[in-house]
Amino acid sequence: MRPNLRFLFAHPAHFLALGLGSGLAPKAPGTFGTLAAWALWPMLRGLFTADWALLLFLAWGFVLGAFAIEITGRKLGEIDHGGIVWDEFIAMWLVLFFTPPGLAWQLLAFVLFRGFDILKPPPIRQADARFKNGVGVMFDDLLAAGYALLVLAILKRMIG
Repeated sequence: MRPNLRFLFAHPAHFLALGLGSGLAPKAPGTFGTLAAWALWPMLRGLFTADWALLLFLAWGFVLGAFAIEITGRKLGEIDHGGIVWDEFIAMWLVLFFTPPGLAWQLLAFVLFRGFDILKPPPIRQADARFKNGVGVMFDDLLAAGYALLVLAILKRMIG
């Protein structure tokens, strides 16, 4: 089943799981979802004056997202449907939280995260294959975020 606007607004879980509508993109919905998350980052970051509060929001978004993905995936007939992109939102926001300031660093963070999310190096591929539920869909993107953050940290250290 290909989700559409009617499906997007049929249930709050669908709206969240489909990345506020960005997952409806006909091609590369994961990339569009990640771009939407990046575009919303300045607003989201501005809502929180304390880092711990933003991290708590991201943890809450992970849990809520796992439930929304479970509901939406069941309705679509595929738990990790391409249009489900809330996992990209939470993971990209986590990467941006730890990314050094500046547009170049953010662009690199975007490219690294998308690359690891698409290529799924071990153990991402194994986690993706093993856990077929909302938590699993969210978790493999957290692993991709971890890889992206590791590369960013190494580059930051090398550059100074």
